[in-house]
Amino acid sequence: MISADEFLIPAQKLGYDFYTGVPCSFLTPFINRAISSEKIDYVGAASEGEAIAIAAGAWLAGRKTVVMCQNSGLGNCVNPITSLNYPFRIPTLLITTWRGQPGVEDEPQHELMGQITQSVLELMRIRCTTFPRTPEEIIEILNAAELTIKQDSLPFSLIMKKGSVKSENLDQLISKVKPTGIYKNLQTGSIETNRYKTLEKVIELSSDKTAIIATTGKCGRELFTIADRPQHIYQVGSMGGASGMGLGLALNTDKSVVVLDGDGAALMKMGTLATIGANSPKNLIHVILDNGVHDSTGGQATVSPHINFAQVAIACGYRFANTTDSLKGFSEAFSKAIGNNGPTLIHAKINSGSIEGLGRPTLKPEDVARRFQAFIAQN
Repeated sequence: MISADEFLIPAQKLGYDFYTGVPCSFLTPFINRAISSEKIDYVGAASEGEAIAIAAGAWLAGRKTVVMCQNSGLGNCVNPITSLNYPFRIPTLLITTWRGQPGVEDEPQHELMGQITQSVLELMRIRCTTFPRTPEEIIEILNAAELTIKQDSLPFSLIMKKGSVKSENLDQLISKVKPTGIYKNLQTGSIETNRYKTLEKVIELSSDKTAIIATTGKCGRELFTIADRPQHIYQVGSMGGASGMGLGLALNTDKSVVVLDGDGAALMKMGTLATIGANSPKNLIHVILDNGVHDSTGGQATVSPHINFAQVAIACGYRFANTTDSLKGFSEAFSKAIGNNGPTLIHAKINSGSIEGLGRPTLKPEDVARRFQAFIAQN
Protein backbone atom coordinates (compact mmCIF):
# COMPACT_ATOMS: atom_id res chain seq x y z
CA MET A 1 0.00 0.00 0.00
CA ILE A 2 1.24 3.50 -0.86
CA SER A 3 0.24 7.01 0.06
CA ALA A 4 -1.33 9.11 -2.67
CA ASP A 5 1.53 11.63 -2.58
CA GLU A 6 4.09 8.88 -3.14
CA PHE A 7 2.58 8.53 -6.62
CA LEU A 8 1.29 12.05 -7.28
CA ILE A 9 4.55 13.86 -6.56
CA PRO A 10 6.83 11.88 -8.92
CA ALA A 11 4.06 11.90 -11.53
CA GLN A 12 3.87 15.68 -11.18
CA LYS A 13 7.64 15.90 -11.71
CA LEU A 14 7.08 14.13 -15.03
CA GLY A 15 4.51 16.79 -15.89
CA TYR A 16 1.25 15.01 -15.00
CA ASP A 17 -0.65 17.75 -13.21
CA PHE A 18 -4.11 17.80 -14.82
CA TYR A 19 -6.51 15.17 -13.48
CA THR A 20 -10.11 14.47 -14.39
CA GLY A 21 -12.46 11.56 -13.87
CA VAL A 22 -15.34 9.93 -12.05
CA PRO A 23 -14.91 8.52 -8.52
CA CYS A 24 -14.72 4.87 -7.48
CA SER A 25 -14.40 3.62 -3.89
CA PHE A 26 -10.99 2.09 -4.76
CA LEU A 27 -9.89 5.53 -6.00
CA THR A 28 -11.26 7.49 -3.03
CA PRO A 29 -7.98 8.32 -1.24
CA PHE A 30 -6.23 9.01 -4.55
CA ILE A 31 -8.93 11.37 -5.82
CA ASN A 32 -9.25 13.03 -2.40
CA ARG A 33 -5.56 13.94 -2.45
CA ALA A 34 -5.64 15.03 -6.11
CA ILE A 35 -8.50 17.40 -5.25
CA SER A 36 -6.71 18.94 -2.27
CA SER A 37 -3.24 19.22 -3.85
CA GLU A 38 -2.20 22.78 -4.71
CA LYS A 39 0.04 21.51 -7.51
CA ILE A 40 -2.67 19.57 -9.35
CA ASP A 41 -5.76 20.68 -11.22
CA TYR A 42 -8.72 18.31 -10.90
CA VAL A 43 -11.98 18.46 -12.85
CA GLY A 44 -14.79 16.17 -11.79
CA ALA A 45 -16.63 14.85 -14.84
CA ALA A 46 -20.24 13.78 -15.27
CA SER A 47 -19.19 10.63 -17.13
CA GLU A 48 -16.02 8.74 -17.94
CA GLY A 49 -16.31 9.49 -21.65
CA GLU A 50 -16.64 13.18 -20.84
CA ALA A 51 -13.44 12.94 -18.76
CA ILE A 52 -11.58 11.51 -21.75
CA ALA A 53 -12.72 14.48 -23.87
CA ILE A 54 -11.82 17.01 -21.15
CA ALA A 55 -8.35 15.51 -20.87
CA ALA A 56 -7.96 15.65 -24.66
CA GLY A 57 -8.71 19.37 -24.60
CA ALA A 58 -6.22 19.94 -21.79
CA TRP A 59 -3.58 17.99 -23.76
CA LEU A 60 -4.19 20.23 -26.78
CA ALA A 61 -3.35 23.12 -24.46
CA GLY A 62 -0.04 21.49 -23.54
CA ARG A 63 -0.98 19.73 -20.29
CA LYS A 64 -0.06 16.13 -19.46
CA THR A 65 -3.21 14.48 -18.21
CA VAL A 66 -4.51 11.70 -15.99
CA VAL A 67 -8.01 10.22 -16.31
CA MET A 68 -9.35 8.22 -13.37
CA CYS A 69 -12.37 5.92 -13.39
CA GLN A 70 -13.86 2.65 -12.25
CA ASN A 71 -13.34 -0.22 -14.69
CA SER A 72 -17.10 -0.38 -15.27
CA GLY A 73 -16.70 3.13 -16.68
CA LEU A 74 -14.45 1.80 -19.44
CA GLY A 75 -17.67 1.14 -21.34
CA ASN A 76 -18.30 4.89 -21.42
CA CYS A 77 -14.72 5.45 -22.59
CA VAL A 78 -14.74 3.12 -25.59
CA ASN A 79 -16.10 5.63 -28.11
CA PRO A 80 -13.86 8.62 -27.29
CA ILE A 81 -10.75 6.46 -26.85
CA THR A 82 -11.24 4.67 -30.17
CA SER A 83 -12.56 7.60 -32.23
CA LEU A 84 -10.75 10.54 -30.58
CA ASN A 85 -7.55 9.47 -28.80
CA TYR A 86 -6.64 6.83 -31.36
CA PRO A 87 -7.06 8.72 -34.68
CA PHE A 88 -5.77 12.01 -33.26
CA ARG A 89 -3.00 10.26 -31.30
CA ILE A 90 -3.85 12.01 -28.05
CA PRO A 91 -2.23 10.37 -25.01
CA THR A 92 -3.35 10.27 -21.40
CA LEU A 93 -2.43 8.26 -18.34
CA LEU A 94 -5.55 6.24 -17.52
CA ILE A 95 -5.96 4.93 -13.99
CA THR A 96 -8.80 2.42 -13.83
CA THR A 97 -9.79 0.33 -10.84
CA TRP A 98 -10.15 -3.44 -10.87
CA ARG A 99 -13.58 -3.98 -9.41
CA GLY A 100 -14.67 -7.60 -9.71
CA GLN A 101 -11.11 -8.89 -9.76
CA PRO A 102 -11.33 -12.70 -9.98
CA GLY A 103 -10.92 -14.22 -6.54
CA VAL A 104 -11.81 -10.98 -4.74
CA GLU A 105 -15.36 -10.69 -3.40
CA ASP A 106 -17.28 -7.79 -4.94
CA GLU A 107 -20.74 -6.73 -6.07
CA PRO A 108 -22.41 -8.76 -8.86
CA GLN A 109 -22.45 -5.89 -11.35
CA HIS A 110 -18.64 -5.95 -11.43
CA GLU A 111 -18.23 -9.68 -12.11
CA LEU A 112 -18.03 -9.61 -15.91
CA MET A 113 -16.03 -6.41 -16.25
CA GLY A 114 -13.64 -7.70 -13.62
CA GLN A 115 -12.96 -10.69 -15.85
CA ILE A 116 -12.46 -8.70 -19.05
CA THR A 117 -10.83 -5.42 -17.91
CA GLN A 118 -7.43 -6.17 -19.44
CA SER A 119 -9.03 -7.58 -22.58
CA VAL A 120 -11.10 -4.42 -23.08
CA LEU A 121 -7.99 -2.26 -22.75
CA GLU A 122 -6.03 -4.44 -25.14
CA LEU A 123 -8.85 -4.34 -27.72
CA MET A 124 -8.64 -0.54 -27.58
CA ARG A 125 -4.85 -0.77 -28.19
CA ILE A 126 -4.13 0.51 -24.70
CA ARG A 127 -1.09 -1.00 -23.04
CA CYS A 128 -1.49 -1.53 -19.33
CA THR A 129 0.17 -2.67 -16.14
CA THR A 130 -0.77 -2.91 -12.48
CA PHE A 131 -0.92 0.28 -10.40
CA PRO A 132 1.99 0.30 -7.91
CA ARG A 133 1.31 -1.15 -4.47
CA THR A 134 4.70 -0.41 -2.88
CA PRO A 135 6.81 2.77 -2.95
CA GLU A 136 9.65 0.87 -4.62
CA GLU A 137 7.51 0.15 -7.70
CA ILE A 138 6.35 3.69 -8.40
CA ILE A 139 9.27 5.22 -10.32
CA GLU A 140 9.80 2.14 -12.48
CA ILE A 141 6.11 1.94 -13.42
CA LEU A 142 5.84 5.67 -14.11
CA ASN A 143 8.93 5.61 -16.30
CA ALA A 144 7.64 2.61 -18.23
CA ALA A 145 4.28 4.34 -18.78
CA GLU A 146 6.02 7.54 -19.86
CA LEU A 147 8.25 5.72 -22.35
CA THR A 148 5.29 3.88 -23.88
CA ILE A 149 3.22 7.07 -24.15
CA LYS A 150 6.08 8.86 -25.91
CA GLN A 151 6.48 5.96 -28.34
CA ASP A 152 2.79 5.42 -29.14
CA SER A 153 1.14 8.81 -28.44
CA LEU A 154 -1.77 6.81 -27.06
CA PRO A 155 -3.29 6.28 -23.61
CA PHE A 156 -1.52 3.99 -21.16
CA SER A 157 -3.48 2.39 -18.32
CA LEU A 158 -2.63 1.52 -14.74
CA ILE A 159 -5.05 -0.99 -13.19
CA MET A 160 -5.60 -0.30 -9.50
CA LYS A 161 -6.40 -3.20 -7.19
CA LYS A 162 -8.41 -2.81 -3.99
CA GLY A 163 -6.45 -1.30 -1.10
CA SER A 164 -3.60 0.09 -3.20
CA VAL A 165 -3.66 3.57 -1.62
CA LYS A 166 -3.81 4.61 2.04
CA SER A 167 -6.81 6.59 3.27
CA GLU A 168 -6.90 10.35 2.70
CA ASN A 169 -9.36 12.87 4.07
CA LEU A 170 -11.38 14.88 1.59
CA ASP A 171 -10.50 18.58 1.65
CA GLN A 172 -12.76 20.12 -0.97
CA LEU A 173 -14.43 23.48 -1.16
CA ILE A 174 -18.16 23.27 -1.70
CA SER A 175 -19.11 25.11 -4.87
CA LYS A 176 -21.21 28.17 -4.20
CA VAL A 177 -24.41 28.61 -6.14
CA LYS A 178 -23.68 31.01 -8.97
CA PRO A 179 -25.91 34.00 -9.76
CA THR A 180 -28.56 33.19 -12.34
CA GLY A 181 -27.25 33.77 -15.81
CA ILE A 182 -28.81 36.06 -18.40
CA TYR A 183 -31.02 34.52 -21.07
CA LYS A 184 -32.17 36.38 -24.16
CA ASN A 185 -34.55 35.14 -26.82
CA LEU A 186 -33.55 36.51 -30.22
CA GLN A 187 -35.91 34.42 -32.31
CA THR A 188 -37.88 35.96 -35.16
CA GLY A 189 -40.46 33.16 -35.29
CA SER A 190 -39.23 31.37 -38.41
CA ILE A 191 -35.91 29.66 -39.11
CA GLU A 192 -34.04 31.78 -41.63
CA THR A 193 -30.53 30.31 -41.91
CA ASN A 194 -28.54 27.07 -42.17
CA ARG A 195 -25.37 25.61 -40.76
CA TYR A 196 -23.08 26.63 -43.64
CA LYS A 197 -24.05 30.31 -43.48
CA THR A 198 -23.79 30.27 -39.69
CA LEU A 199 -20.28 28.81 -39.84
CA GLU A 200 -19.28 31.50 -42.31
CA LYS A 201 -20.51 34.07 -39.80
CA VAL A 202 -18.50 32.44 -36.99
CA ILE A 203 -15.32 32.77 -39.03
CA GLU A 204 -16.17 36.34 -40.04
CA LEU A 205 -16.73 37.45 -36.45
CA SER A 206 -13.92 35.49 -34.78
CA SER A 207 -10.40 36.82 -34.44
CA ASP A 208 -7.41 34.95 -35.85
CA LYS A 209 -6.50 33.97 -32.28
CA THR A 210 -9.78 32.15 -31.62
CA ALA A 211 -9.65 28.36 -31.30
CA ILE A 212 -12.58 26.55 -32.93
CA ILE A 213 -13.65 22.97 -32.19
CA ALA A 214 -16.16 21.48 -34.61
CA THR A 215 -18.25 18.47 -33.66
CA THR A 216 -18.30 15.31 -35.75
CA GLY A 217 -20.30 14.97 -38.96
CA LYS A 218 -21.14 17.68 -41.47
CA CYS A 219 -20.26 20.51 -39.08
CA GLY A 220 -16.53 19.78 -39.25
CA ARG A 221 -16.73 18.98 -42.95
CA GLU A 222 -18.41 22.30 -43.72
CA LEU A 223 -15.97 24.25 -41.55
CA PHE A 224 -13.07 22.64 -43.42
CA THR A 225 -14.70 23.48 -46.75
CA ILE A 226 -15.23 27.13 -45.79
CA ALA A 227 -11.72 27.62 -44.40
CA ASP A 228 -9.02 25.25 -43.17
CA ARG A 229 -6.91 27.03 -40.57
CA PRO A 230 -4.50 25.94 -37.81
CA GLN A 231 -6.98 27.10 -35.14
CA HIS A 232 -9.58 24.56 -36.30
CA ILE A 233 -9.94 21.02 -35.05
CA TYR A 234 -12.45 18.73 -36.70
CA GLN A 235 -13.76 16.00 -34.42
CA VAL A 236 -14.24 13.21 -36.92
CA GLY A 237 -15.63 10.95 -34.19
CA SER A 238 -16.37 10.94 -30.45
CA MET A 239 -19.90 12.28 -30.89
CA GLY A 240 -20.84 14.49 -27.94
CA GLY A 241 -17.21 15.06 -26.99
CA ALA A 242 -16.66 18.52 -28.50
CA SER A 243 -18.02 20.36 -25.47
CA GLY A 244 -15.82 18.39 -23.06
CA MET A 245 -12.79 19.01 -25.24
CA GLY A 246 -13.70 22.70 -25.33
CA LEU A 247 -13.87 22.81 -21.54
CA GLY A 248 -10.49 21.12 -21.10
CA LEU A 249 -8.98 23.54 -23.59
CA ALA A 250 -10.64 26.69 -22.25
CA LEU A 251 -9.47 25.99 -18.70
CA ASN A 252 -5.87 25.91 -19.92
CA THR A 253 -5.55 28.76 -22.41
CA ASP A 254 -6.21 32.49 -22.49
CA LYS A 255 -7.39 32.28 -26.09
CA SER A 256 -11.09 32.43 -26.88
CA VAL A 257 -12.53 28.96 -27.48
CA VAL A 258 -15.57 28.33 -29.66
CA VAL A 259 -17.27 24.93 -29.60
CA LEU A 260 -19.48 24.19 -32.60
CA ASP A 261 -21.86 21.50 -31.38
CA GLY A 262 -24.89 19.79 -32.87
CA ASP A 263 -28.26 19.09 -31.29
CA GLY A 264 -27.76 15.31 -31.48
CA ALA A 265 -24.25 15.55 -30.05
CA ALA A 266 -25.29 17.92 -27.26
CA LEU A 267 -28.14 15.60 -26.29
CA MET A 268 -25.73 12.68 -26.12
CA LYS A 269 -23.55 14.39 -23.50
CA MET A 270 -25.86 16.89 -21.81
CA GLY A 271 -24.09 16.29 -18.51
CA THR A 272 -21.16 18.26 -19.90
CA LEU A 273 -23.25 21.43 -19.75
CA ALA A 274 -23.34 21.04 -15.97
CA THR A 275 -19.58 20.48 -15.82
CA ILE A 276 -18.97 23.57 -17.96
CA GLY A 277 -21.33 25.65 -15.83
CA ALA A 278 -19.66 24.54 -12.61
CA ASN A 279 -16.13 25.29 -13.87
CA SER A 280 -17.21 28.51 -15.65
CA PRO A 281 -14.41 29.16 -18.15
CA LYS A 282 -14.83 32.81 -19.11
CA ASN A 283 -13.36 32.32 -22.58
CA LEU A 284 -15.75 29.60 -23.81
CA ILE A 285 -18.51 30.18 -26.37
CA HIS A 286 -20.63 27.07 -26.88
CA VAL A 287 -22.72 27.10 -30.06
CA ILE A 288 -25.36 24.40 -30.55
CA LEU A 289 -26.35 24.26 -34.22
CA ASP A 290 -29.83 22.77 -33.93
CA ASN A 291 -31.46 21.53 -37.14
CA GLY A 292 -33.62 18.98 -35.33
CA VAL A 293 -32.14 15.99 -37.16
CA HIS A 294 -29.15 13.70 -37.41
CA ASP A 295 -28.08 15.36 -40.65
CA SER A 296 -25.06 13.17 -41.40
CA THR A 297 -26.96 9.89 -41.20
CA GLY A 298 -30.04 10.56 -43.28
CA GLY A 299 -32.03 13.19 -41.44
CA GLN A 300 -33.60 11.16 -38.66
CA ALA A 301 -35.28 13.46 -36.12
CA THR A 302 -33.72 14.25 -32.76
CA VAL A 303 -35.75 15.25 -29.71
CA SER A 304 -34.37 18.80 -29.79
CA PRO A 305 -37.79 20.41 -30.50
CA HIS A 306 -38.64 19.51 -26.90
CA ILE A 307 -35.47 21.11 -25.49
CA ASN A 308 -34.54 24.72 -24.84
CA PHE A 309 -30.76 24.31 -24.75
CA ALA A 310 -30.21 27.94 -23.76
CA GLN A 311 -32.38 27.68 -20.66
CA VAL A 312 -30.76 24.34 -19.79
CA ALA A 313 -27.40 26.10 -19.97
CA ILE A 314 -28.57 28.87 -17.65
CA ALA A 315 -29.82 26.25 -15.20
CA CYS A 316 -26.39 24.58 -15.38
CA GLY A 317 -24.50 27.78 -14.52
CA TYR A 318 -23.63 29.40 -17.85
CA ARG A 319 -23.39 33.16 -17.47
CA PHE A 320 -25.16 33.99 -20.75
CA ALA A 321 -27.38 32.12 -23.19
CA ASN A 322 -29.35 33.05 -26.28
CA THR A 323 -31.76 31.37 -28.66
CA THR A 324 -31.62 32.47 -32.30
CA ASP A 325 -33.23 31.42 -35.57
CA SER A 326 -31.77 33.97 -37.99
CA LEU A 327 -28.32 35.01 -39.11
CA LYS A 328 -28.95 38.49 -37.76
CA GLY A 329 -29.87 37.16 -34.32
CA PHE A 330 -26.90 34.81 -34.31
CA SER A 331 -24.53 37.63 -35.27
CA GLU A 332 -25.84 39.76 -32.40
CA ALA A 333 -25.51 36.91 -29.90
CA PHE A 334 -22.04 35.86 -31.06
CA SER A 335 -20.69 39.42 -31.15
CA LYS A 336 -21.81 40.02 -27.56
CA ALA A 337 -20.42 36.66 -26.45
CA ILE A 338 -16.96 37.67 -27.66
CA GLY A 339 -16.95 40.60 -25.25
CA ASN A 340 -18.62 38.86 -22.30
CA ASN A 341 -17.10 36.85 -19.49
CA GLY A 342 -18.75 33.49 -20.13
CA PRO A 343 -19.32 30.73 -20.50
CA THR A 344 -21.91 31.60 -23.13
CA LEU A 345 -24.24 29.25 -24.98
CA ILE A 346 -25.93 30.13 -28.25
CA HIS A 347 -28.78 27.82 -29.25
CA ALA A 348 -28.86 28.49 -32.99
CA LYS A 349 -31.90 26.99 -34.67
CA ILE A 350 -31.11 26.30 -38.31
CA ASN A 351 -32.51 24.49 -41.33
CA SER A 352 -31.27 21.01 -42.14
CA GLY A 353 -29.26 20.09 -45.23
CA SER A 354 -25.86 20.91 -46.63
CA ILE A 355 -24.15 21.87 -49.86
CA GLU A 356 -23.89 19.30 -52.63
CA GLY A 357 -20.62 17.44 -53.01
CA LEU A 358 -19.50 18.25 -49.48
CA GLY A 359 -15.96 16.99 -48.96
CA ARG A 360 -14.07 15.86 -45.91
CA PRO A 361 -10.92 17.11 -44.19
CA THR A 362 -7.91 15.99 -46.22
CA LEU A 363 -5.47 16.20 -43.32
CA LYS A 364 -4.90 13.23 -41.04
CA PRO A 365 -6.47 13.76 -37.61
CA GLU A 366 -3.04 13.36 -35.99
CA ASP A 367 -1.70 16.25 -38.09
CA VAL A 368 -4.75 18.39 -37.33
CA ALA A 369 -4.25 17.84 -33.59
CA ARG A 370 -0.57 18.77 -33.60
CA ARG A 371 -1.12 21.78 -35.82
CA PHE A 372 -3.87 22.90 -33.44
CA GLN A 373 -1.68 22.29 -30.40
CA ALA A 374 1.06 24.43 -31.94
CA PHE A 375 -1.48 27.20 -32.54
CA ILE A 376 -2.57 27.14 -28.89
CA ALA A 377 1.06 27.30 -27.77
CA GLN A 378 1.67 30.55 -29.70
CA ASN A 379 2.07 33.70 -27.58
